[in-house]
Amino acid sequence: MEVQRLYLDGHWIRPLKGESRSIINPCNQEKIGEVAEADREDAKKAIAAAKRAFQEGTWPETPASQRGKMIYELGELIEKNKARLAEIETLNTGKTYSESLWDMDDIAGIFRYYGGLTDKTAGELLHSPNPHSQSRLEREPVGVVGLICPWNYPLLQAAWKIAPALAAGCTMVIKPSELTPLSTLLFTELAEQIGFPPGVINTVTGPGSTVGAELAESWEVDMVSFTGGVVTGKKIMQAAAGNVKKIALELGGKNPHILFADSDWETAVDFILNGVFFHAGQICSAGTRLMLEEPIHDQVVERLTDRIEKIKLGNGMDEGTQMGPLISEAQRQKVAQHVNQAVKEGAKLVCGGKVPSEKHLENGFFYEPTLLTRCHPGMTIVQEEVFGPVLHIERFATETEAIRKANDTIYGLSAGFWSKDPARIQRVSKALRFGTVWVNDFNTYFTQAPWGGYKQSGLGRELGPTGLEEFTEIKHVYQNFNPQPTHWFGSKA
Repeated sequence: MEVQRLYLDGHWIRPLKGESRSIINPCNQEKIGEVAEADREDAKKAIAAAKRAFQEGTWPETPASQRGKMIYELGELIEKNKARLAEIETLNTGKTYSESLWDMDDIAGIFRYYGGLTDKTAGELLHSPNPHSQSRLEREPVGVVGLICPWNYPLLQAAWKIAPALAAGCTMVIKPSELTPLSTLLFTELAEQIGFPPGVINTVTGPGSTVGAELAESWEVDMVSFTGGVVTGKKIMQAAAGNVKKIALELGGKNPHILFADSDWETAVDFILNGVFFHAGQICSAGTRLMLEEPIHDQVVERLTDRIEKIKLGNGMDEGTQMGPLISEAQRQKVAQHVNQAVKEGAKLVCGGKVPSEKHLENGFFYEPTLLTRCHPGMTIVQEEVFGPVLHIERFATETEAIRKANDTIYGLSAGFWSKDPARIQRVSKALRFGTVWVNDFNTYFTQAPWGGYKQSGLGRELGPTGLEEFTEIKHVYQNFNPQPTHWFGSKA
């Protein structure tokens, strides 16, 4: 199997030490690829290429309309190749093929959106106290950006960063997760076909401990955008202090999903299941923390139990599969530990909670869809992000109690609630301390709306116009058209 190389300065090259990493399918542990394993020196070369492209190349000065046209064309090319990209994504992540196809449609739309937005950010004029002057704001590209991407949505999360960074006029080094780099490498091949100048896009596969650390620490990198865990995000913040580089962090969530007794809870059940078991719960916005008002608690639990026990596990490429495996054995063990700890702390295991015994699943990293009740905010599982197919339920008696419990978390990415009361909708949506609040819905996002969180869910926003602004610096330009001498100091000659 040929080793897929690094992409630096417009060329596919081998890493300096010639090392590589095997990539496996988490559904059956079969090897599906071999990719170059870069180290710090390779990352430094990529950073240098991006810096040359920014300082000496044409990309930042390319007319916005031309940049936008190329970005839009890249979206069209992704659309044409979405079946191939989706297959690679499914083989590498284990998610169902239908999920991967939806991802590719989203990705194509993201590039088309930012392609169209590129020439719509010309800055603005400000009021000036001097009638013979002009005061204006200009947005300029931040410079060289390091894009560190997660393993759960490899290409989608990368697109959230790459498209606006290109639109802003930045140059970049992309570091996909070492677990799921294949779709990003294929994307890089497609980007190469569009003809971006050398050094604008550089893709470096390798560990976060070396490649990611170099991007965070390098004084030649002007900004780092990272999606991942809180612990790593804090390390990036510390490393970024070296040159006070700009950072954008999306660090996950522990997202409450609240059902009030006056809600259409039967419809909500579908949204609950999608919010937890989509991609086996490996989603930063997963609604794993279900909160039920006491009058409807037993009915909802009964309905959920019946539905969860019927979820079909299997190979993501097989028609009829509803949920695939977790990404790795380490992740499966982490999920199992959370469930076992919850039971020790007093939770009731209603269904799931173990590795499935079916023969056709034995070689994959599968874990049964799991439901826990009798949970409360003091439990570890209620406070920590599980990143697996585990739904845990808390009761509440009043609206005030629901809000207090929902906000009792270090995270603030997203939350959702269901109610038919217009006044309650206004009160609760305002009281919830989260970057996105869904009302009578859950886990719906779209490119035009910003995405990001409060508290330890991160810094900055992705998507929408704000996602483009993250990759820019604001410059104030003041021009005096009729300067007059003031003679403030000394005397007139």
